[in-house]
Amino acid sequence: MSSSSSSSSAAAASVPFQSPRKVVKKVLSLSQSEGQGATVRRSIGGHEVRNLDPFLLLDEFSVSKPAGFPDHPHRGFETVTYMLDGVFTHQDFSGHTGTIRTGDVQWMTAGRGIVHSEMPAADGVQKGLQLWINLASKDKMIEPRYQELESKDISQAEKDGVAVRIIAGEAFGVRSPVYTQTPTMYMDFTMQPGSQLHQPIPEGWNAFVYIIEGEGVFGKEGAAPASAHHCLVLGAGDGLSVWNRSGAPLRFALAAGQPLNEPVVQQGPFVMNSRAQIQQAMEDYYYGRNGFEKASQWSSA
Repeated sequence: MSSSSSSSSAAAASVPFQSPRKVVKKVLSLSQSEGQGATVRRSIGGHEVRNLDPFLLLDEFSVSKPAGFPDHPHRGFETVTYMLDGVFTHQDFSGHTGTIRTGDVQWMTAGRGIVHSEMPAADGVQKGLQLWINLASKDKMIEPRYQELESKDISQAEKDGVAVRIIAGEAFGVRSPVYTQTPTMYMDFTMQPGSQLHQPIPEGWNAFVYIIEGEGVFGKEGAAPASAHHCLVLGAGDGLSVWNRSGAPLRFALAAGQPLNEPVVQQGPFVMNSRAQIQQAMEDYYYGRNGFEKASQWSSA
């Protein structure tokens, strides 16, 4: 492109992607009960978007004592808990305990097996996002592990009225220290009124946006604005453009991941590749085998 064609150069600069990702599905996440007295707005993992490989579930949770998510197992995937407001405490059957507060992240790789509880640890309403990311068949039976980041340790960047907290991946030239077993990017953007964002996303990865507050225009300039609690599934392309034309800040999470392209068989908290593996997981949990040895002797405090 010649530099003399200034108008086309300006247009290219405003949307710097050869193939911008457009919104191909828009889902309003409605409140439903989950756990013990907790309320979640489920977008990924609900009826309209069963899963978006490698993502299995996204819940925006809202919990007040004594409600919560008491002792329950997982196998075959990762859970990422990001606190938007409040305090949650976590215990598992290996003696791991942790507390996450506003802005903190817990990235838990369940692998071959975890039994844990997740409960509110302060008065009032505790709010956050929990994202489930599938593991490849070769990784489903790895040893469990945790990556916990306090808010102050999460990579952050700011540019032209757009601030980002980088839970995983890279934005504005800044990378997160989190290791993702399944290649993933996960970010929390806040855009001031009048700002715009052009965020590259690896080609071939599946991606979605979840709007936490405010409203914005996603994908193409002429699109209708989308507002809080909407999940926007993005089509193919090399990046996402967003405009905040409202008079208030826009906050949203962006997640993208490399698809595994493997069969997904899920039974509640177990996600494997076949019915036989699910049956095995249920038996292992019931009989306390293959990673669930401590399950029967343990209950959270």
